Amino acid sequence: MQVESMAENLFFTTVRIDTVSNDGNNGSGTGFLYTHRISETEHAIFIVTNKHVVEGMRAGALTFHQRKDGKPNLGNGFRLEVHDWPQAWFGHPFKDIDIAILPFIPLEAHIKQQYNVDLFFRCVDSSMVPTPEQFELLDAIESVTFIGYPNGVWDKKNLIPVARRGTTATPLSVNFEGTPRFVIDASVFGGSSGSPVFILNQGMITDKRGNTSIASRVLFVGVVAAVFFRTALNEIIAVPIPTQTRPMVVQQEMIDLGVVFKAETVVETVKAYMKVREGT
Repeated sequence: MQVESMAENLFFTTVRIDTVSNDGNNGSGTGFLYTHRISETEHAIFIVTNKHVVEGMRAGALTFHQRKDGKPNLGNGFRLEVHDWPQAWFGHPFKDIDIAILPFIPLEAHIKQQYNVDLFFRCVDSSMVPTPEQFELLDAIESVTFIGYPNGVWDKKNLIPVARRGTTATPLSVNFEGTPRFVIDASVFGGSSGSPVFILNQGMITDKRGNTSIASRVLFVGVVAAVFFRTALNEIIAVPIPTQTRPMVVQQEMIDLGVVFKAETVVETVKAYMKVREGT
């Protein structure tokens, strides 16, 4: 497979996460590779997911694509068991912000040195986070694309994740309920925890003022973390997306609204990690 277009590249930004909880239940989630540009010549790469994919789990594993002749060797993955799973991750300093990161470059070096395996991957780059000027031109309702492993579903033969689409249900420019989140109108299932969310424009870009240009772009706008449920008492509540596949509680149903933490929270988590690492 030649990975050339923006859409094709997005399929290789994610990493499948498989977990075992403290009570022995198997679960799955989504991680993705994020490049933080420190300077023109220096950068750091992290795997990003949700805190709730990490916390309360006694073990976890990451599945990557192998590389051959500069291309993905489809169907040939590499599964890495991560020791001290919860302790390996660094969470956003605010408890209620459901973002966790794991440095990737040491993992890649370990896989190469110990197993002589080259990985194929693409990264969500910090340059893809919308600037304030870009945010100002985004409309209240935008089409969004997110990539992941809903209910653990993926192409088992080729090890490729699933892309899903929806729209913003609250304006990106507004912090939902006063927090750095927004809501999407889309079917969000367990295993989608940690999925990156993009605005993908192919061939044409139209802003909220009606200006249209012939161009393509991809903007990284957030990370899927929670879903709205209707309870037996007819209440609507937002809860973290379950990582374990279990029968739903009787008369509890999802209403196809997902909660997304804004991309800025990933940037904040990386900066907090770097401050801790530098001892400042």
